Amino acid sequence: MQGNGLDAYVGGVVYRGAGPIAGAAAGAAAVLVRSVGGADYRLPHTGLTQYAPDVQKVPAAAVTAEDANLLKDLASQGPVKMRLVLTPQTLPDALSYNVIADWKGTEHPEQVVVVSGHLDSWDLGTGAIDDGAGVVVSMQAIHLLKGLGIHPKRTVRFIAWMSEEEGSEGAAAYMMDHKADAATHIGAIESDLGADHPTGIYYSGKGELGQWLRPVAQVLDPIGAESLVSAPDTGEDIAGLTEKGVPSFAPVQDSRFYFNYHHTAADTFDKVDPMHLNENAAVMTVLAYALADSAEPAPR
Repeated sequence: MQGNGLDAYVGGVVYRGAGPIAGAAAGAAAVLVRSVGGADYRLPHTGLTQYAPDVQKVPAAAVTAEDANLLKDLASQGPVKMRLVLTPQTLPDALSYNVIADWKGTEHPEQVVVVSGHLDSWDLGTGAIDDGAGVVVSMQAIHLLKGLGIHPKRTVRFIAWMSEEEGSEGAAAYMMDHKADAATHIGAIESDLGADHPTGIYYSGKGELGQWLRPVAQVLDPIGAESLVSAPDTGEDIAGLTEKGVPSFAPVQDSRFYFNYHHTAADTFDKVDPMHLNENAAVMTVLAYALADSAEPAPR
């Protein structure tokens, strides 16, 4: 597999998320966390900050790698005083929507295969790779099926999730609306790891899924996306479906560069390689078709 950026990010991001809790519990007046992004270009990587109900809330911010190094050097020479000017605010909830479209199945239209990405992004950037790319390849799966005249047995449902970055409220609303329908969801796919070269498929569910996916891997071998990786979860927005026993999937992607731009002002359209985007659409489409048209549903 090319790149373990995701594993590195998971190990480092806990300091940003839980830092304010640990700092406040130790008596800190504020918490500054070195950017957990993968590149040094004086752009801070930011994201979700956690607080605990029994611990005082303190200001928290991410600082660039360059500024973190400067603070370390200054602190080694003596006490450092700082003035923090932080501008985040929490606004009242507002009405918003998931965007959903169905490519109806011919034999079992009530059985659903989800292809998805999320609409929102951190306001530092435009969200081109997190997660505009995921939305686009999910749309393209429906577009390709339609353009090729392919009508699988089951319905392929495109979902552009709302408010994943804020706390997955769109996914929660979907689960509430479909709380009695988990049995009719045959599979769920989410693309939320950027737009780089795909190397295979993450899958979450029964061990038999790996064997079931072998023919899919063979089809994707020509573009180098033949690896199959078992994972405890495959996406934030489809986690509720995974917990209900729905087989879930995500493209495995080369993540060496994703976290250079993720959650920063550098997450812009120029980071998207059209060839890689097409490869990701191929993974999404082939997998969705296999799930939607197989003689028997995927193991669950």
